[in-house]
Amino acid sequence: MALFDLPLESLRDYVPDVAEPDDFDVFWSDTLAQTRDEAQRTQVEAVDTGLRLVRTSDVTFSGFGGDPIRGWWHVPADGTLRGVVVEFLGYSGGRGLPHEVGNWVLAGYGHLVMDTRGQGWHHTRPGATADPHGSGPAAPGKMTHGIADPATYYYRRVFADAVRAIETARGLAPGAPLFVTGGSQGGGIAIAATALAASVDVDVTGALPDVPFLCNFPRATTITDAMPYREIANHLAAHRGEETQVYRTLSYFDGVAFARRARVPALFSVALMDVICPPSTVFSAYNVWGSPDRSIEVYPFNDHEGGGQFQRRAQLDWMAARLHETS
Repeated sequence: MALFDLPLESLRDYVPDVAEPDDFDVFWSDTLAQTRDEAQRTQVEAVDTGLRLVRTSDVTFSGFGGDPIRGWWHVPADGTLRGVVVEFLGYSGGRGLPHEVGNWVLAGYGHLVMDTRGQGWHHTRPGATADPHGSGPAAPGKMTHGIADPATYYYRRVFADAVRAIETARGLAPGAPLFVTGGSQGGGIAIAATALAASVDVDVTGALPDVPFLCNFPRATTITDAMPYREIANHLAAHRGEETQVYRTLSYFDGVAFARRARVPALFSVALMDVICPPSTVFSAYNVWGSPDRSIEVYPFNDHEGGGQFQRRAQLDWMAARLHETS
């Protein structure tokens, strides 16, 4: 894939006029209050993974509507934690199998992986969390489920689930430094969850959105033909004349609006040949991030894989610096 978006020097100054509704904060305050009111007791059950150096538990907590949301909670076997990482997953992926542990727990962090409701159809990452809420006419996938109204849109439930995941991690490791991360869809969820957690006084130490999705919907849906943004274009191709309502709904879920409200340090990443999450959409959120303590790793010749494990090492070093350690 060749370079197709703005040149890097323009991207670094790119601050688009991404509109947000007047009742954005009220909408999310009401959503989170309702979600908390319907919460049930969190269940934590140890599982046998066959691993000796990691302990894993199957966690079920209440998300939007009181719906049960599944996750894995991994900790080093000796129980000593440098901090906690809450991770949100890429589009189509589920929490996978309990023995699939990654770098976070190997680096000494507690690691809560949130299953994304209604996803997990990717053959290598099965999911375990249903989305029991209905939808009107929609394109295949999740991007247009309930898109006629912000109250019924799919990501209202996912973002509320994500805040509850952060609250759950706080309960599992009280007082530990807590980082929020995810790639692609997970990066977009991490941006939203970081901002929303602050609105309910849940402390987050730092955010690490990796090639984030769900940012600057108006540009994303017109600059790329790649899925999953293409789902929205496919829906509008069938439902002619609904553009105003669809973009109004999406304005409640745009990562740019959440980034403006974030107040914690952040490390982003972007790939300049990424057709799934175009660079200008990533910089749309990064450039308005509400904390001056922010940085972005740029991968000029990569597509949506971004920095891969090069980025993971950068994240480990960045987190260690926030903890005043050397990784």
